Formats: sequence, structure tokens, C-alpha cells
Amino acid sequence: MDQKSQGSQQQAGNWGQESDTPPDPKRWIALAVILTAAFMDMLDVTIVNVAVPSVREDLSAGYSAIQWITAGYQLAFALLLISGGRFGDIFGRKKVFMLGTAGFTLASLLSGISTSPGMLVGSRILQGVFAAIIVPQILSIIHVTFQGKERVKAFAMFGSISGFAAVAGLCFGGLLVQADVFGLGWRAIFLVNLPIGIGALLVGSRKINESRNPQALKPDFVGMGLATLGLLMLLFPLTQGREEGWPVWGWVSMGLAAPVLAAFVWHQHRKTARDDSPLMPVRLFKSRVFSAGLSVQIAFNVASGVWFLAWTLYLQVGLGWTPMHAGLTALPFCIGAFSGAASSMTVFVPRIGRGVLGLGAGLIIVALGSYGLLADHYGRELHSWQMILPLLVFGFGFGLIASPIPRLVLTAVPWQDAGSASGLINTAQQLGAAIGTALASVAFFGILSNHAATSADTTMDQLRQRLTAAQVAPDRVDPLIADFKACSVAAAVQKDPSEVPDACRALASEPKAAAAFAEAGQTATSDNFGTAFRVSLGAVMGLAAVAGLLGFLLPKKKKEEEQAKAAW
Repeated sequence: MDQKSQGSQQQAGNWGQESDTPPDPKRWIALAVILTAAFMDMLDVTIVNVAVPSVREDLSAGYSAIQWITAGYQLAFALLLISGGRFGDIFGRKKVFMLGTAGFTLASLLSGISTSPGMLVGSRILQGVFAAIIVPQILSIIHVTFQGKERVKAFAMFGSISGFAAVAGLCFGGLLVQADVFGLGWRAIFLVNLPIGIGALLVGSRKINESRNPQALKPDFVGMGLATLGLLMLLFPLTQGREEGWPVWGWVSMGLAAPVLAAFVWHQHRKTARDDSPLMPVRLFKSRVFSAGLSVQIAFNVASGVWFLAWTLYLQVGLGWTPMHAGLTALPFCIGAFSGAASSMTVFVPRIGRGVLGLGAGLIIVALGSYGLLADHYGRELHSWQMILPLLVFGFGFGLIASPIPRLVLTAVPWQDAGSASGLINTAQQLGAAIGTALASVAFFGILSNHAATSADTTMDQLRQRLTAAQVAPDRVDPLIADFKACSVAAAVQKDPSEVPDACRALASEPKAAAAFAEAGQTATSDNFGTAFRVSLGAVMGLAAVAGLLGFLLPKKKKEEEQAKAAW
């Protein structure tokens, strides 16, 4: 029997590592360690958002640098997830997890002691690199360490932690910055990772068991280069497009990404035939479960990308709330997401199977529809307490979908390929979020530009009354109103929201009208952002429906899952 056939038999015989071997007595401590690392990694995706004003002031950072403090982490994270997952299969998942955790902790230290915008951007990119090494190992270690119902519980806990961390960053970051722990200010959001990372290393070194693919796999450096290049050509223009005004080179880059990624797939087929050591085992895509699961992951995370960008802009710019206020408003969503993720795999999936995705999508549609009606009715007068129920229901539906996807996708994966499959799952997640954010950016700011004049018109009667009450000369009222409208339109289309458009400087010529302009400006901005937000809600609801429908391609019953396994 040749090596390849023997390897295939090994894969079939070790599906999901189900065996008569007694379970590892340290497995729950190991789970606590890797979930702590997962929380740390996911938290750092969003925690920096609330510290932007402090970072800008302390480091004299420009708008572009501020953008890349967030985007650099996410881009590096997305680019290297596939490679990070396969490294675990080849060199050992525990070893790679420990390396990634050590590197992430060091990068967090560098971020916390940064003395310039460039150093902080570089440190954040380094954080993203090591996060991409850590995260695939988490799913892999769960997949190969736990069996049966315990594996279901472990995946449910991972889904709960991931969903909670993504939003908790907004709340936790705001508290850290506001508390000014030890006088560290914004630096505390990075330095808090040091005790977490060191603790994970100390406990993980003793409690996590090593596992790897039993075949003698070789690193696929050509595949790594092609995958990274293709994803970079796709994601960099999506990340930087609006900042650069969607230049031609961005569209060319995204267009050329397709043949590069096609070359990557072709190379993977050749690599499989030659030595069965591809970066991405193409056999995984023979499974309908795996392919459909990745499709659900992408659609769901496109929706998530649209939601988080649109919601953040609406609360902080449209309603003028502080990051802390916006973060605390997210608490019902956090609670709902945590509850939905915790109950999805343990309560709903055993009873309704793949129908949990449709249920989650239905709850999202109902919740966001209600949210849109409230936002339209109350406008600027919308309060956090009025959002509690829609956000709670939305979060619960979000958790119902987010939690089971990794488990459902890994149903179709031999445990030997768990690292590579985990990398693909997380890449699909990050790719979907990047596409969603880019689409939201194009649509949201496009609506702002097109609707700015209409929003300004809604304030004209009130503005005219206020200018008259402020004893502005009658012959100055109409010119000032025209200047206000031009300012509103210019502010809606500018790239850097921190800059004052030239069209707004003319308003300063009439100091008596300052209060009137401020009030009218807030009303116009709220109306404009409210319109863009409601359109974005419609897009999120549609994408959630797509994710729910794609879920019907997944196995309906346990028997079908067994048939999927037998296909190997």
C-alpha cells in the first residue's frame, strides 16, 4: 500500500479523533487557556477604536495613520490565516499556538510603548501576524482534543467568547481609557494583554497536549506566497480604497487577484498529486458540508462587516455619541450574542439542526426591522434604552448563527487537516468582514453624499428662524443659509472627518449665528446618517437571509453527517 493510500485510510480511521482512548484529564484547563487567547485576539480587533482620539492627540497621528492602526491588524490577520493553520498541522498545534501567543504578547508590549504613529502601526501589523498564527490552532485543538457532546460544548464556548469579545472591545476599551489605569491612558488597551499572554503561556505549556498531522508534510512556500499575494491584491484595495478615492490601480489589483488565486488552486492540485503536502487540502472542497459552510461564513460576515461600520458611524457621528456611550449601548447586543452562542449548539442544533441558521436569520431580520423603525421615528431623540430589546434580539440571532458555523464546517474535516480547515474558516470570516466593510463604506458614504443637500433642506425653516432670533442682518440670512448647505454637502463627502471643509469656513464670518449653525448642523447630520443607516440595515437583513438560506445546504440530520464522514 502506497503512502498516499495509507494516509487516506488514516484520515478515515481518525475522523474527528473519535476513539476509545480515555479523554485527556487536562482538556478543560487547556480549553480555558486557548479561549483566553481567543478572547485576547478578537478583543484587539475592536478595542483600539475607542482610543482613537487619545492616540491621535498623544502621538500627533494623522488620519491615514489612525486608519492603519486598525486596518493593519485586520489585513495581516486575514492574509496569514491559511498559512498559520497549516503550520499547526505540520509543526504541531501546541508549539505553533505557544509561538503565536508569545509573539502576540511581545507585539502588544511594543504597541503599548510606541512613541510614534509609525511604530504603533508596525506593532499592530505584527499583532495581526501572530493573531493569524494563534486563531486557527484554537479551532484545531478543540477539534482534536474533544469528542462527541464535549466537542459540541467546547465549540459553543468558543462561539460565545468570539462573539462577546468582538463587541466587548468597544466597552472594555472605553473603560480602560477613561479609567487611565496607572496613568497609561490609551496604552493600557495593549499592555493589558501582557498578563493574559504570559498566563496563557505558563499554563498552556503544561496543560495543552501536542497534536499534528501524522503524515510527513512539507511546508508549501509557493502556495503560501500565492495565497498571500492573491488575498493582498484583493483585500488591500478594499481596505484602502475609500481613503484613496477608489483609484484605477485598486480595481486592477482586485481584478488580477482572481487569476493569482486561480494559480494558487492549480498549484494546490499539483502539490497534492506530487507529495500530498498542499497548503490547502483541495479534497476538503469535495464535501458539500465544507463548501456550504464556508459560503454561510462569508455571507454572514459580509453582513457583520456592513453592520458594525454602519452602526458605529451612525452612533458616533450621526447621533454624536462618545465612544464610551456607543460602547455601553452595545451591551444588550453583547448579552444577546453571548446567550445565543451558548445555547445554539447545546439547545437548538440538537433539536432543529441546520434550521438554527434560519432561526437566527429570522430573528436578525425582525430585530433590525424594528431598530430601523425606531431610528426613523425618533431621529436625534433616540435613546440607548429604546434600543435594548432590538439589540438583545439581534444579538441572540447573531449568536445562533456565529456559534455553530465552525463546528458544522469541521464536521466534514478529517482531524489531520484541522489546522488548514480552521485557517480557511477564519479566512472566510475575515474576507467576508473586509468585503462587508468595503461595501458599507462605498454605499454608506455614497448615500451621505447624495442625500446631504436634502438633509440640509429639512433644517432651512428652523435655521432661518434661529438666524432671525440671533439678530443677524436680514440681507445676510439667505447667503448664510446657502453657505450652510454648501458646508453640509462638503462635510458629507470629505475623506477625513477630522478636517473642517473650506466651504464651512465662511460660516465663521457671523459669530452671532454660531449656535444656530451648530443646531442645524446636528439635525442635518442626524437625518443624513439616519438615512444611510436604514439603507445599511436593509442590506444586513438581506445578507442574513442569504446566510440562512445557504444553511439549508448543510446536513439535515446526524445520519447525513455520518455519510459525509464516510465519503473520506
